[in-house]
Amino acid sequence: MNSKPKDWVFTDPRLQDLRQDYAAYTGEDFKVWKILFERQMPNLPKAACKAYLEGVDIVKFNADEIANFEKLNKILADTTGWEVQVVPGLIDDDLFFGLLNNKRFPSSTWLRKMEQLDYLEEPDMFHDAFAHMPLLTNPHYTGFLEKISGIALKHIKDPYAINILSRIYWFTIEFGLIREDGELKIYGAGILSSAGETKFSLSEEPLHLPYDVRTIMNQSYWKDKFQDRYFIVDSLEQLFDSLPEIEKVLEEMLLEKKSKA
Repeated sequence: MNSKPKDWVFTDPRLQDLRQDYAAYTGEDFKVWKILFERQMPNLPKAACKAYLEGVDIVKFNADEIANFEKLNKILADTTGWEVQVVPGLIDDDLFFGLLNNKRFPSSTWLRKMEQLDYLEEPDMFHDAFAHMPLLTNPHYTGFLEKISGIALKHIKDPYAINILSRIYWFTIEFGLIREDGELKIYGAGILSSAGETKFSLSEEPLHLPYDVRTIMNQSYWKDKFQDRYFIVDSLEQLFDSLPEIEKVLEEMLLEKKSKA
């Protein structure tokens, strides 16, 4: 059981003095942002969920301006009360979930290079900002992030439990689909930042399965290629409302594992 106070991340030394130095972005950085934005954004009016498209308008993202966290945090403060927290890159699970549980979305500030436009092993700022942050204006999305992170912190010292919860995060926040007006749309950030997976995920090639907590928690995933299956929610409210079931199934799986030990 995690014994730290909820707001411990505010003084965590791993975040000390981390800020977005907007003046440090180079001409290449602005060019990379513009190319990626203009390559992907035209695909999204027909492919992305309503909450994402509304969020893009709210946060005022555009091709000519790299996301400015200072401006963005003022907007988020007036919508869902969230803010963006700069991190050095991939971070430990305790800090990742601790930030989310305190309504802080972790984001890097570096952008990929021109030669990395089509593939990047570690998520950069374009993924973190372009794909995730518009949805931080939606209360069901942010409520899900906050609460599932609280569940993770209760089990932060149990790698098995964190692995199980990462499957839920992967197939929802990163690679989730939603059905709107009878059509499949995207809300998963891993898809929203990828022109190739945007097309693939909505095609007839992969499996499209209804959102089911137990199925997902028993489903492994791939990090180095497109998924072979995607799970579909009927609304972001459904995602938020599934939190009690997520906690219940996790406890059952932990008890089952313990009984077999």
